[in-house]
Amino acid sequence: MCTVVISLAPEEPMPLLLLGVRDEFTGRSWQPPARHWPGSPLIGGRDEQAGGTWLAVHPAVPRVACILNARGEPAPPAVRRTRGELPLRAAAEGPAVLQRMDTTILASYDPFHLVCADPAGALMLSWDGATAALEDLPPGTHVLTNPGHLYPQPPATNAATKLASHATAAERAAETAAHLKAARFGPKFAAHRPSGDPAATIADAWGDWLKLAVGDGLDVTDPAAIIVRRVLPDGRTWGSTSVTLVALATKAGTSAIRYDFLPDPADPNAWYPVPI
Repeated sequence: MCTVVISLAPEEPMPLLLLGVRDEFTGRSWQPPARHWPGSPLIGGRDEQAGGTWLAVHPAVPRVACILNARGEPAPPAVRRTRGELPLRAAAEGPAVLQRMDTTILASYDPFHLVCADPAGALMLSWDGATAALEDLPPGTHVLTNPGHLYPQPPATNAATKLASHATAAERAAETAAHLKAARFGPKFAAHRPSGDPAATIADAWGDWLKLAVGDGLDVTDPAAIIVRRVLPDGRTWGSTSVTLVALATKAGTSAIRYDFLPDPADPNAWYPVPI
């Protein structure tokens, strides 16, 4: 995924709301959310190339986990594992699995940001190929992108300085675009928190977030766009291939879940509820 928005509001009927936009090569085949893994209760989309997922929901807990690509050094080819297995582990095992991952384990993965969230809170593990960092996300609205947690705007970091000192022009442009996106969309998502009510229609449950989730009218080539599309010099197309909305709560010991999916961001009428 390349953009994740999380809203945590412990006092609300649905304390956790999460939006995820998956950006990928459009020619990479995938399957829409379902129970793709035999013997597992997890529901998520399945990447057909590597067999993992970008986002998984554990309905019984309830819990959601998702992953974003990050900046940094890739894993050595001889030991590289697919990052798509990490949301499956996090959704199945919970935030403790993020805390147990040391550099010996992480060295097998390309850089990532792994989010594990439930109605009680959200934890993000970031790995840049050399160092790992855990961040508890407090109540409020957060925008996460490839550089990490960008809204509310974090203080300047050494990572940002490091990028500026050695990055290519394309990497700098991508970094700038991520900050523009977070600055534009963060306040908009924060301004109108939807209910995420599982009993409501998709339109009533998500309100203004539906318009934001499909781009808020920005062209897909705009540097601040949340729904993107780029034709690369080698002829391949990279862009937003799906959008997910999840709302979670625990009421009287019972899970309350809303899980909606848009398989084509260019068609805002294609939203549908994922069977739980």
